[in-house]
Amino acid sequence: MTHLERFLATVERRPVDRPASWLGLPTAEALPGLLASFGAADIAELKRSIDDDVWPIDVPYRHPPANHIACAFDFAKNASGYEERTLTVPGFFEDILDPDRVDEFPWPTPAEHMDPAECRRAATTAPEDYAVMGVMWSAHFQDACAAFGMETALVRMIEAPDLFQAVIDRITQFYLDANRLFYDACGERLHAVLIGNDFGSQTTLMLSPELLRRFVFPGTRRLIRQAHERGYKVIHHSCGAVRDVIPDLIELGADAIHPVQALAAGMGPAALKRDFGDRVSFCGGVDAQELLVRGTPEQVRAKVVELRALFPTGLIVSPSHEAILPDIPPENVRALFEACA
Repeated sequence: MTHLERFLATVERRPVDRPASWLGLPTAEALPGLLASFGAADIAELKRSIDDDVWPIDVPYRHPPANHIACAFDFAKNASGYEERTLTVPGFFEDILDPDRVDEFPWPTPAEHMDPAECRRAATTAPEDYAVMGVMWSAHFQDACAAFGMETALVRMIEAPDLFQAVIDRITQFYLDANRLFYDACGERLHAVLIGNDFGSQTTLMLSPELLRRFVFPGTRRLIRQAHERGYKVIHHSCGAVRDVIPDLIELGADAIHPVQALAAGMGPAALKRDFGDRVSFCGGVDAQELLVRGTPEQVRAKVVELRALFPTGLIVSPSHEAILPDIPPENVRALFEACA
């Protein structure tokens, strides 16, 4: 099977020659060690060496200093730039209660920061046989929290729901507009998208399922529907213990759920397979909190063998975090992908 054929068959829970796999997104700090360990000159050569199946492409978004679609909104009052971006500082809407004041924020226009030709190049330069995945994020909930400061945002859901709704609706529309521009440029060279928000902690959801269903999931539905209308598979990301809303994500149309944070409460792969494996696929599952960081290559191989037995298809084997951090030894990355072969 080609990389694309294997990816599509895995997501659609059809028979495969082996499960699809994905390296994830090595950080700038982790990449040099990986390249040196695998004797690779660049990320393309590294991916050929491990023989994974997914080729992620970032959305080219040019708005200094971050130049990143996930940092499109300058909400923070006391921080700027990608490294300083945080949910914990006061946001623009911190002291606002009136939803009619939502237009006081200088909302960006995607077309002013995105070049369709650059988007098209990002897709067309990917290898032909890979599953090309746009890393969209479209994190409308996380951005809404940053718009106020996280604690204030959660309070506003209760005390000023109309204002919170107005803010998250504007953010959702921004992503719909940005994604449409990107999808128009990429066309059929794109096969899947990664979207999502973190709404799980290590032990439970950060807010009730009812609040997610009221404020967050309507926007998620629109984002998923938009991608499906182009024929793209949708991988929905949320770290943490999200088991209680997996049925919601299935109903919203997610094709696969990422990253299966293995040590979070309720996220054990056997139970996920038993309870949801006939309705949705997964991506992730190889623990990046303990196993990949402190385990031995033999332990990593054993975990992948276990996952393959549980999921003969329906699981894109990948670390349980999209980022490959420098604390993961390259030999454990090697063991993961050798066990996938």
